[in-house]
Amino acid sequence: MPAEQIGVSEEDVLRADLYDFLAALLAHPAKKDMIDRARALSGDDTDLGRGITSLSRVASQASEKSVEREFNTLFIGLGRGELLPYASYYMTGFLNEKPLAALRNDMLTLGIERAPNVYEPEDNIASLCEMMAGMIRGRFGKSVPLQRQKEFFGKHLAPWAGHFFADLEGAKNSLFYAPVGAIGKTFIEIEKEAFRMAGDGSA
Repeated sequence: MPAEQIGVSEEDVLRADLYDFLAALLAHPAKKDMIDRARALSGDDTDLGRGITSLSRVASQASEKSVEREFNTLFIGLGRGELLPYASYYMTGFLNEKPLAALRNDMLTLGIERAPNVYEPEDNIASLCEMMAGMIRGRFGKSVPLQRQKEFFGKHLAPWAGHFFADLEGAKNSLFYAPVGAIGKTFIEIEKEAFRMAGDGSA
C-alpha cells in the first residue's frame, strides 16, 4: 500500500479511508460500485459503527437512479438544493466569502491544486474531505505533519462540518444520505477530540 510506504500509520490510513469515502459519496451521486461497497459494510456498536450499519441497510434498498434523485434534491435542486455544503455558507451565510479565500491561501501553501474538471467552489465538503485524506496520505508531495492537519481541520472543517452533517442526517429528503450524515457528524467529533488530545506539540 503506498500510504504504508511513506510511513503513514495504520490508524491514519483508516482516517484517510473514511475521509475519502465521505468525499466520494458527497462529490457526486454514488454509482453502482459505490452503492455495492456501502452495502457490504458492517459496523460495530459504537456511534460510528451504527452509522455504518445503517448505511449498509439503506444501500441494500438503493439504486443508482434513487441515489441520483436524492443527491440532486439535496444538493442541486431547482435553483438550489435543500442543503448548501460549503464552508462559506455555513460560516458566513453567503457563498464565496472569506472562508473560501482563506482556504485557497492554505491550499497554495500546501501545494494543493484545484482539479481542472471540478467547478464547485473549493470549500465544498467533499473537496475538504478529499484534502484531508490527501494530507494524511501524502498526495501533495509528502504526508503533512499532524499539527498542520490539526490547523487545517480547525480552520476549515471544525467550525461547520459537524453542523452540516447533522443537517444532512436530518434533511427532509435524506434517505441514503441520512446515515452518511450520521457517519460524518460522528467522525468530525472523533477528529476534534483526537486533535485536542494530540496537543499543540504533535507533529
